[in-house]
Amino acid sequence: IKYSRMAINSKTQIPHKLLFAQMSSFFTELIKFTILLVLFSLQALFIVQKREPIYHFLTILCFFLLAITKYFISRPDSVYLVDFSCLKPPNFCRVPLSTYLEHAQMLDFLDKESVTFIAKVLTNSGQGEQTYLPPAIYYIPPKSSHIEATKEAHLVFFPVLEDLMSKTKITPSEIDILIVNCSGFCPTPSLSSIIINKYSMREDIKSFTISGMGCSASALAIDMAENILKTHKNSNAVILSTEILSTGWYPGKEQSMMVINCLFRMGAAAILITNKKEAKKTSKYKLLYTLRTQRAFDDKGYYSAIREEDSEGLTGVTLRRDLLQVAGETLRSNIFILGSKLLPYTEIILYAYSIFRKKYLNKSTEIYVPNFKTVVQHFCLPASGKPVIREIGKGLKLGEWDLEPALMTLHRFGNQSSSSLWYELAYMEAKERVKKGDRVWQLGMGSGPKCNSLVWECIRPIFGEAHKGVWADSVDGYPVVSVGDKRSLS
Repeated sequence: IKYSRMAINSKTQIPHKLLFAQMSSFFTELIKFTILLVLFSLQALFIVQKREPIYHFLTILCFFLLAITKYFISRPDSVYLVDFSCLKPPNFCRVPLSTYLEHAQMLDFLDKESVTFIAKVLTNSGQGEQTYLPPAIYYIPPKSSHIEATKEAHLVFFPVLEDLMSKTKITPSEIDILIVNCSGFCPTPSLSSIIINKYSMREDIKSFTISGMGCSASALAIDMAENILKTHKNSNAVILSTEILSTGWYPGKEQSMMVINCLFRMGAAAILITNKKEAKKTSKYKLLYTLRTQRAFDDKGYYSAIREEDSEGLTGVTLRRDLLQVAGETLRSNIFILGSKLLPYTEIILYAYSIFRKKYLNKSTEIYVPNFKTVVQHFCLPASGKPVIREIGKGLKLGEWDLEPALMTLHRFGNQSSSSLWYELAYMEAKERVKKGDRVWQLGMGSGPKCNSLVWECIRPIFGEAHKGVWADSVDGYPVVSVGDKRSLS
């Protein structure tokens, strides 16, 4: 009722706001045109009257001053991350590994070999005993209907968005841009329309729904929001990130498709970013860099993770054996471009020299891996699985302390697809690791394949998150040594 009343009040003001914006834009363009017309007229008059060169110089100087002023006025404002929220699913959704295996044994389409494979994947996955699955998966057999997926969407989106609005004191009518990402569930009306309808948002809100982008979609949505904010001054953008598991369940026994059932878990994140200047005083982070790269042009990469039918006509996502190699190739191009923007010249020179040396002097030498820790203090890596986390860490020369947020997020919450990056950042904040001036690199990798990077700078002290965030009931018990991994993370 509260949101509906605010929406009604805001809607009565929308026609006046739109009219004022149109009139303001019209008069701004009219002033620009008038100034240019006056300058051109003066220059023409000076040419006709054959005035001294100083007059022509003054006219040209006015042109330059006008161009410089326009550049600084039209330059995009800085983008700030005000705050974010991560979903802690209800306790009745918790699924210990023993419960998962017990359910798997009760499914009549799975044979003993399939159950053994599931047990092996779970044991080596790095997941703990407190991850979550939606209620639809608990049925025997699991339900994958449209209505169950819609219920799951309500279960994850509404609480996390309301928590964000409570944290930031923002109302639905103050949201100018809404971006919702979910790969596997794309209903009609769209997921963004479900949110708009629930909270009676404004009729002029810019809304988008991103599907099929995999684990990289959250970082991709931030990049998308930043580009929209370049042309929408003084605006707020909310990103909702999740993966609906009800429709993604694979009801067969092809092992390359069963892995998804074992790894993905329930989760969602809501993020508020803005380009309002006054937000600098209260926001947590400032966005420094965004970068998107992809390798969909390469067949090996394109088919490394793909939704398709098995031999019995059952739909699922196939993860092929060369996925890790493809991920490495996709990451390499992203790191190369980001490094040229981010790294000091000494690191770039060392990297370039190592390539030259390997190509022309000694082919047996290794190519130098730039040390990103000279410019970035914290890393949010894809929580796709323990082998992927460790492989990326190895490629970036990261230590156990750097990998800890990703490994502990995987242990506590499982692989939550695109929203995992925000659980990792929440872990760092709960541990009070992020200090003012620190840089955080969020790295999202997804099917396609694609790789998206976000680099944030912390602009204010962050403390007290351990007692009110998604990690409040468990952060004191971390880090732990996960099953099958004897390396200490302390």
